[in-house]
Amino acid sequence: MIDAKTINKEIATLGGGCFWCTEAFYKELRGVLSVTSGYSGGEIVNPAYREVCSGRTGHAEVVEIEFDPEIVNFSEILEVFFATHDPTTLNQQGGDVGTQYRSAIFYHNEQQKEIAQAIIKQLNADNIFGKKVVTELTEWTNFFPAEGYHQNYLENNPGQGYCQFVIIPKLAKFRKLFNDRLKRTVK
Repeated sequence: MIDAKTINKEIATLGGGCFWCTEAFYKELRGVLSVTSGYSGGEIVNPAYREVCSGRTGHAEVVEIEFDPEIVNFSEILEVFFATHDPTTLNQQGGDVGTQYRSAIFYHNEQQKEIAQAIIKQLNADNIFGKKVVTELTEWTNFFPAEGYHQNYLENNPGQGYCQFVIIPKLAKFRKLFNDRLKRTVK
């Protein structure tokens, strides 16, 4: 017997800078079934974090998001994406600098590509960020899960400095902005 829920799963692969932050946001979004930190868009198979951080593999730090499109659609996934990082800085998010931190959407089909193009076009036309969106829009070709210690990073390392000073403040902002779309309401 085929599980009807299996048929309705979709995948989004997004790079919004450090995958630790991006993972934390999507894990709380209603309709998201799973989030895996990893690497996409590069030239070598199954890269290690150290290789990706060198900036020579071509990979971006990304999250692969499995979601139920009947609960949250791709446009809403991208709404969160554009609201939670700076899509106007090339190869940088805050203090994280390098091609691995680029803003990127690795689309899985033509519909995702068209939706992303339309959203980027509208963001630029409305001058939402005061600068042009430089998010890379590339066809998905690969995804390699990051090492185990990168998965569920905030949950496993809440006292770590990066979590305390970068992820937790960004997560608080995300929760306030998208409170009505969280798996559980945050007060």
